[in-house]
Amino acid sequence: MTDNDQSMPATATLTTQGLAPAGHGSILLIACGALAHEILALKQLNGWDHMDLQCLPAKLHLYPDQITAEVEKAVAAHRADYDRIFVVYADCGTGGQLQAKCADLGVEMVAGPHCYAFFEGVDEFAAHDDEITAFYLTDFLVRQFDAFVWKPMGLDRHPELRDMIFGNYTKLVYQAQTDNADLRAKAKDCAARLGLDYEYRFTGYGDLKTSLEKQALKS
Repeated sequence: MTDNDQSMPATATLTTQGLAPAGHGSILLIACGALAHEILALKQLNGWDHMDLQCLPAKLHLYPDQITAEVEKAVAAHRADYDRIFVVYADCGTGGQLQAKCADLGVEMVAGPHCYAFFEGVDEFAAHDDEITAFYLTDFLVRQFDAFVWKPMGLDRHPELRDMIFGNYTKLVYQAQTDNADLRAKAKDCAARLGLDYEYRFTGYGDLKTSLEKQALKS
């Protein structure tokens, strides 16, 4: 680890508070807290010390109508401190509003409809046109399944809602960024709790890696 590396906060902290930028580097990445583990791992692996990371709380994914405004605030707060800002969100349920706002602000963002697409690769994900009944989890969402799925949907209090909410789904697809036996077991349990078939796909970092590589190499 170099002096410019940020330590990894607890997953629960990334959910509710996010991650403040360290104040180092020429490029600021403004990302979802659900991507902090992956982005910091890529930074360390590739020696991207000129990239700094700010993560907004991952819980914003429960309120996608708030994401655009929060990203705009972060850009305004830090624009003067960095040569360039890159937004590490896909559309993420904003209905095109985030892309339009980034264009207005003159900052680039990750391409794709959501993180499930860019982890698998946007083109590869689009080829699964028969997966309208699939429910997706990533490493972060497996770890935070209760906080992001079970409790917000009221299934901890009203388990009878499960079949009403998930009755049109047929399988749970775990898109794994890391090869972790504990997470695989937990993801399989999540599928069982939802009454869905289980499918495991190791995606690695997908288009997240290639998007950050392009930003890292820009002059």
